[in-house]
Parts: sequence; C-alpha cells; structure tokens
Amino acid sequence: MRNRLAAAMLLWLGCLSAIGCGYHVAGRNSAFPSTWTTIAVPAFANKTSYYRIEQIFTEATIHELLARTKYRIVQDPGAADGVLHGEITKLETAPLLFNQQTEQVTTVLVTVHAKISLVDRQTQKTLYKNDDVVLRDEYQISSDVKAFFQEENPAVRRMATNFASRAVADLLENF
Repeated sequence: MRNRLAAAMLLWLGCLSAIGCGYHVAGRNSAFPSTWTTIAVPAFANKTSYYRIEQIFTEATIHELLARTKYRIVQDPGAADGVLHGEITKLETAPLLFNQQTEQVTTVLVTVHAKISLVDRQTQKTLYKNDDVVLRDEYQISSDVKAFFQEENPAVRRMATNFASRAVADLLENF
C-alpha cells in the first residue's frame, strides 16, 4: 500500500513538472489570431511560364481554408484581418521513365517551388512564412495517339491540392 502511494505521488509530481516545463500538444498554437474573422487570399503570383498555375493553386488554397477553418475568405486585402500571399516561383519537368523499345519518355517528374506567407493586415507583421515549399508529382505520357490524354494538368492540380493541404495544416499548427 505504501509503495503504491509513493508511486502515485511520484507520477503526480512528474505530471506537474511536465506541465510547468511548457510541454503542450502539437497543433494547438495556430498562426491565426483568435480575433480574426476574415482572411484575404489574393491571386497567387506566377513566376513560371505555366499558364494559369497561380489560379489552380489559389483556388485549391481557398477551398482548403473554407473546408478546415471558420474564417470568411475574401479577395480584397483591405477588407480582411489577415492576408495570405502565395507565389509559384518555379516549375521544372524532368524525364523519369523511358520506353526501352521506342526510347520515348513515358513518365515525367514535375517539381513546383512555391512561397506562402500570412500577414496581419493591421500590424503588417508576418505571422507565418515559408519561402520554399517543394512539391513533386509524376505524370504519364501516352504513346498511343488514339488514347492520348494529357496528364500534366491533373498532376499540377494534385500538387495544388497537396500544397493547400500542407499550407493550411502548417498555418493551423504554426510550424
């Protein structure tokens, strides 16, 4: 009985010391201030030659914010508590697999580099910033002309969805 009481006391003291040392559950400290109700998401900047990639990434990010947060999303930065800026800085493609008989490329690796930042509109303080989000995906190139389907655009859309999911998770968890 005495050993159990001593063990319980040690466990209780251990818990108290852990609380006092600043331990906390990951993901509980959001980059969004609790007073915010609106976030502006202006169209992302496009520094690549890929047509409309900024629209695809902006749309995916807005969709993810609407699905995972309580904030109202607006386009005008002047009408929001915070502004989420994004920029697609680079898009690279590289052959990944070849058909040995025809020596044609069958699979291409697409790499997208992006930036994202969240700024408090009142104070102009940057609350979150990531200057090099790197996304990779691959797409198939069909050699059959009758069945040809360009897979590049769906690959970019998948990357935009992954980017938005990662970005919003990072904002919510403040990593």
